[in-house]
Amino acid sequence: MRLLQGSVVYLRLASDSLVFRSPANGADLHEWPQLAVDRVRNKVLAVGTAASQYAGRDGVELVKPFAHPRTLVSDFSMAQELLKALMRRLPRGSWFLLAPRVILHPEGNPEGGWTQIEIRAMHELALGMGARSAHVWQGPVLTDEQLLSNFFPEQGKLLS
Repeated sequence: MRLLQGSVVYLRLASDSLVFRSPANGADLHEWPQLAVDRVRNKVLAVGTAASQYAGRDGVELVKPFAHPRTLVSDFSMAQELLKALMRRLPRGSWFLLAPRVILHPEGNPEGGWTQIEIRAMHELALGMGARSAHVWQGPVLTDEQLLSNFFPEQGKLLS
C-alpha cells in the first residue's frame, strides 16, 4: 500500500511506552505514557518521565491514559493532552515542517483485533496532536525505508 509523500512521524504506542520516530533523520523520542494532574486546579503539571516526580503528592494523580485491561485508550482526553505535549517537545526543524503525517502503531494484538471505536479513537488522537493526516498501522514494526517510501509490508494493514 502506498501513501502520499511528506514529513512523517511514526508513533509506536503501548500501555507502558511511547516511541516517536522521525524516519527522515532516525531521531527517536522515548517516553513513559503518563501525566501528573493537579485534581484541585484540574491542571496538567508534567508529562512522561517528569510526571513521576509528583507521585504521592496531595491532590496530584498520576494518570496513565493507555493502561486498561480491555482497551489501549482508557482516557481519551488525557491521552490527547499527553500526545500534544510530547509533540511540542519534538524539535521542529529536524522532525517535520509544520504538520506531519502520523503513522500511529498500537502495539499488541488484542483478541478479535482492534474495534472500529478503538481505531477511530487512535486516528482522532493522531489528528488531535497536530497531524496533517493520520493512519493507524497494525503489523510488524515499520522501518525508516518503509515509512519514507510509503510502502508497507503485506504482513500488516492500515486500519485507517
